[in-house]
Amino acid sequence: MASKRKIIITCAVTGSIHTPSMSPHLPVTPDEIVEAVVGAADAGAAVVHLHVRHPETGEPSQSTELFGAVLPRIKQRSDCVLNLTTGGAATMTVEERLRPVATFKPELASLNMGSMNFGLYPMLTRFDTFRHAWERPYLEGSRDRIFRNTFGDIETILSRCAENGTRFEIECYDIGHLYTCAHFLERHLLKPPIFIQSVFGILGGIGAHPEDVMHMRRTADRLFGDRYHWSVLGAGRNQMNIATQSVLLGGNLRVGLEDSLWLGPGKLATSNAEQVRLARQLVESLGYDVATPDEARELLQLKGQDRVEF
Repeated sequence: MASKRKIIITCAVTGSIHTPSMSPHLPVTPDEIVEAVVGAADAGAAVVHLHVRHPETGEPSQSTELFGAVLPRIKQRSDCVLNLTTGGAATMTVEERLRPVATFKPELASLNMGSMNFGLYPMLTRFDTFRHAWERPYLEGSRDRIFRNTFGDIETILSRCAENGTRFEIECYDIGHLYTCAHFLERHLLKPPIFIQSVFGILGGIGAHPEDVMHMRRTADRLFGDRYHWSVLGAGRNQMNIATQSVLLGGNLRVGLEDSLWLGPGKLATSNAEQVRLARQLVESLGYDVATPDEARELLQLKGQDRVEF
């Protein structure tokens, strides 16, 4: 009897999209982030995508000191795959964004495949008050801010990490990003299997309609064939709908408070683990198994937890 397909659940526990005022459950301090990662992993996330924040203001940060305050503690308590961001925030330079990955040499790191408008300002119509002075201008500034990821930027990140054995979660916010990924694969700066994370529902990128999901999947199949693993994240209320479609199409999924603060209509998720448990129920109800961290390592051909530098 054939074994069941293994579904990789990624959890993005905190990030630069949502500001602390929007949910009291978003982890901000190192202690909160460590507990959020361990909780998500215990709930079934094989991969955890990691940002850090300034502990007093919640502002996005690429501080190696803050990453260093959480990474060893997580490693002591969990064998999950830690996936460090090179996205950081759109207000940061590429050097700032790259520093944690270059320093700690993780098994996996995120990498965006193109410059884009990244519209967060519609959140201003849904929230009246903000806890910190930086939050409103950060959201308002996205009207005129380009999230820069040029060919040169991408090549810099890939080249600087080439000797580290770090592989990448390739974040594709639109169809053209898949073609950019294919370009770097053809140049051998990326090596298969490629881990494609298709992002749906960000203003400035591809939409969240089921046809958008199908178009992304078909294009990736045509470009990469059996040389890739596909995963999705749906922003906001699109999270679980798109996750369901991905599993039905043979893909993996990402949840977490970076992508959506909600568990259902009008109901804030109280933790990342709560979203992971919901995703696990989804996967298992459709007849599949959730991948363990070691199974995810094997599928993605990662170097192993013993070869990171934290």
